Amino acid sequence: MDEFYGRTGTVLHIDLTTGTATPEHPDETVYERYLGGRGLAGHYLHPFADREYTDPELPLLIFTGPLTGTDSPTSGRGTILSRSPLTGAVCDGSIGGGLPTRLKKAGYDGLVITGRAEKPCGIEINDRDVRVVETSLWGTDSDAVLHGLEQRMPEDTSLACIGPAAENGSLLGSVAVDHRHGGVRGGLGLVWAAKNLKYLTVRGTGEVRVHDPAALKEAREAIVRLTMASPVLMGQYGFSRWGTGALFDLINSRRMLPTDNFQKTFFEQGAEVNAAALAELYKPRDHGCLGCHIHCRKIAQNGRSLPGFETMAHFTALIGNADPEAAMEAADLCGKLGLDPISAASTLACLREITGQDYTDKTLISSLRAMAEGGDLSKGALHLAQACGRPETAMTVKGLELPAFDPRGGYGLALAYAVSTRGGCHQRAYPISHEVLRKPVATDRFTFSGKARIIKLAEDAIAACDSMNACRLIFLAAGLEEYAKALTAVTGKDWSVQSLLEVGERTTVNERRMNAENGFDSTDDDLPERFFTEPGTSGGGVDVPPIDREEFLQALRNYYAVRGLDENGDPTTKTLQRLGLDR
Repeated sequence: MDEFYGRTGTVLHIDLTTGTATPEHPDETVYERYLGGRGLAGHYLHPFADREYTDPELPLLIFTGPLTGTDSPTSGRGTILSRSPLTGAVCDGSIGGGLPTRLKKAGYDGLVITGRAEKPCGIEINDRDVRVVETSLWGTDSDAVLHGLEQRMPEDTSLACIGPAAENGSLLGSVAVDHRHGGVRGGLGLVWAAKNLKYLTVRGTGEVRVHDPAALKEAREAIVRLTMASPVLMGQYGFSRWGTGALFDLINSRRMLPTDNFQKTFFEQGAEVNAAALAELYKPRDHGCLGCHIHCRKIAQNGRSLPGFETMAHFTALIGNADPEAAMEAADLCGKLGLDPISAASTLACLREITGQDYTDKTLISSLRAMAEGGDLSKGALHLAQACGRPETAMTVKGLELPAFDPRGGYGLALAYAVSTRGGCHQRAYPISHEVLRKPVATDRFTFSGKARIIKLAEDAIAACDSMNACRLIFLAAGLEEYAKALTAVTGKDWSVQSLLEVGERTTVNERRMNAENGFDSTDDDLPERFFTEPGTSGGGVDVPPIDREEFLQALRNYYAVRGLDENGDPTTKTLQRLGLDR
């Protein structure tokens, strides 16, 4: 590690078939082109991106970025990436807690995990000591696994594992990281299960070298000043005080809170399950990832994590439930079973629309247990809707269930959903920032005008953020200009806004070409028909009409043009050559 700044220079390849760990030292140009995190992980996925999740050669990728483990604000992030068992598209999850930092301090920029162990196993990393060990923990829920490992591991060890859902073949299987720092969608937990990998532990005691500590201190102070001045992040009604659940009332008042499986966009009983109601009931304490001063996670007095905005909204408004304790139990059970709560709740909302049956607290919990045991519920909303002969009830894009923002309430959001490389996801471009939170500047949320270029640039910026591995939320206050200075201070290389955007563009286009090689085309860059034919819930001075389909399609064509794609949505030869992706 002493030879490098901001990185270790080592990517560790772990073959679970043989139990061997082999270090690789990538060429400097690879780091310059892909930076780290999501970008570098995508580079390693591409040669194998057409493999099925059951193929031992499909890599499971866990990567840090050059800022991970430094004093750069929100530097405790990392990336898990592979091909999604649920959608077949490239899929990543941003992870926090302490695992990315400790992986970096153990001496690794990333892990490339391939093969399949003969018996259930765990990977245990303690600095340069890397072992693949048999485990008897298969079949145990996530909390039991993590608590059990904590009893025999040093206190400064980070942990990740899958739960029964992935083991039982659920396409909604997620990954728990340091208890509730996963956020991994797309069934990536099933990639772990296919490799017979139950858990990963990481302990790192090294240090990440910084080229210019004084310049990093200056950059850090500038970023912290911006976040402290941000009402969204640090204000009286912001994330630091209430968690991301602070969005609940705002999104509901904007008439874009998905309710009753997106049949409505306003939840009448929202005040009973919003952030203030949860705080009154559960008296939470603050919690955050290593290296973060925002502390957007909230932990109840009994140790349960308060759900973030999307999980809480989906286990209340989306399924017609106004009981906060039932929602808390459902979210907690998803963590234990290793289920993606957004997809799980969306699948249950789809079933509720089809059957017309509401959930009680007991049937909600029993349905989630059934989802983790296999069957139609375990395959997600799209499969369930098709199996029931009601495909129009699946609120998905590219097979991935939509999060808790209705696209009829923001047309940039509608376009971002449609073109997202991992499917139904707003975080590829986060248009909520300007269409609702008015950051960095306000845009008219009910027009597609200018949105194609805005979404393209935002995708590039967030891909760069994911490759540095800073938290996306901090970009509601700071920007690439501030982070370019931090990155320059850490690495000793000159980084600018433009050079970071180029890395982000290369990352995004690489993902689109992987999807194209797996059969995705322009017909997949679309939304469920409901959004074009049914209005949302108007009121409170807000009119929510259906989206005009012709205007949407024109915005999609505009996006293809500014992104450098052909009419089929594939990267053109010129675009691939310009970004050096034709080799």
